[in-house]
Amino acid sequence: MRTQLPVGARVCDCRREGDGIRFIAVTGGPGAGKTAVLELALRALCHHVAIVPEAASIVFGGGFPRRNTDAGGRAAQRAIFHVQRELEALAAAEPALAVALCDRGTVDGVAYWPGPPDTFWPEVGTTREAELARYAAVVHLRTPGADEGYNHRNALRTESAEQARAIDERILAAWEGHPNRIVIPSSRDFFAKATRAIDALRAQLPAGCRDAVARLTAAPAQSSAD
Repeated sequence: MRTQLPVGARVCDCRREGDGIRFIAVTGGPGAGKTAVLELALRALCHHVAIVPEAASIVFGGGFPRRNTDAGGRAAQRAIFHVQRELEALAAAEPALAVALCDRGTVDGVAYWPGPPDTFWPEVGTTREAELARYAAVVHLRTPGADEGYNHRNALRTESAEQARAIDERILAAWEGHPNRIVIPSSRDFFAKATRAIDALRAQLPAGCRDAVARLTAAPAQSSAD
């Protein structure tokens, strides 16, 4: 199956044409392991599942200026929101896809917004209720503390372990009230954490796609790009 987004490696026999797509947000604070879990998902899940890359990495990796001001923070979060929306639109335009796993969702922007959370939504032209409803499920990977293996190697990451945990708490609050949220606690055993996350994702797939999921036998090292 040809698509504009990376898809799972497993072959699935179920027919998905025209059945619509479900968005699942994979979220968590800096260093939580999202990138590594999504790499595992590509190996373990079927080709009806696509990965929507992190909009913030595209925005900042593409040279969007980082300004340590309220105006700079608001500009960055507006840009990230709209890139996220367009990435999801690409996934929705692929008729053979059943599920899009999103490396963060539009709701995450509230956690980084320099101001009261309720001022974010008018700035991006939507409501909190509408954005929560976009996602069929949310899988939240908790950020490890400094003594649990927090990873400082990502060149785009500027947060200390303490700051990362604070952001993680704000993300947790941002998604509060979603009817289908699964929280994966931090663990020194990252393979166990990743396996729990893949199991949670598998449970959200259509029945035919669930049957195609491969059993995990090894986990990659926790990615510095997470």
